[in-house]
Parts: sequence; structure tokens; C-alpha cells
Amino acid sequence: MAAIAAGRLGIGVLAAVRPGLAARSWVDRPSADGTAARVFARALGGRDIALAAGALAAFRAHDQAELRRWAGMGAIADAVDAVATLACWSALPKTNRLLVLAAAAGAAVVGVAASRTVNGPTPTLELELA
Repeated sequence: MAAIAAGRLGIGVLAAVRPGLAARSWVDRPSADGTAARVFARALGGRDIALAAGALAAFRAHDQAELRRWAGMGAIADAVDAVATLACWSALPKTNRLLVLAAAAGAAVVGVAASRTVNGPTPTLELELA
């Protein structure tokens, strides 16, 4: 689980620091160098940094329930990336869209598996309504 989080952290830092480079994995070069793509790449980088930080903190604290929760949240984020890729499929470069879809869907599957195999109690979502 720590390896998954460390990989996510690396991807997040790359996207935050070099957004054009990160965006090129998803869209074509002219689009990736545009302001909108750089903004969204940085935002996605921030998301991945936050998901990685949460998972690494849970790992360090030996909190299995939280580790499962963070793995599940990462899986949701990766599944959304796969759906976003499919939604814009025809507008994306052919090679990029295949690679991003495979990476995002694969990461979602790994995240779901990790959230189910980490030992400890199953996390619950508790909402307190005032």
C-alpha cells in the first residue's frame, strides 16, 4: 500500500511542478501547453498529493481502517479519470487515450483490491446531521 501511495505522490508532484508535461500524457502537446490544461493538471496533482499524504499517514500510524478508506478514495479518483477519458475519447490522441485509460482503470482496480485486502476493521462512513 505504501508503494501505491508513493507512486501517487510522485505523479502528483510531477503534475503540480511540471503541469504541461503531465498533461501531455492525456492530451496533445498544443492543448497541454495551454493555460486550462496546466491549471487542471496542477489541480489533479494536488488531488493526488492529498490522497497519497492521507494513505501514507494512515500507513505510518498503522491504522488499517484509514488505510483502507484512503485506498478506496484513490480508487474512486482513478475510476473518475477513466470515465473522463472515455467521455472525451474521440477528442484525445489515440495512443494517449489508450495508455491513460489502461493506467487509470488499472489503478482503480488495484486501489479497490488494496482497500479490500488491508487487514483490520472495515471503515464506515458516518454522517452527523445537526
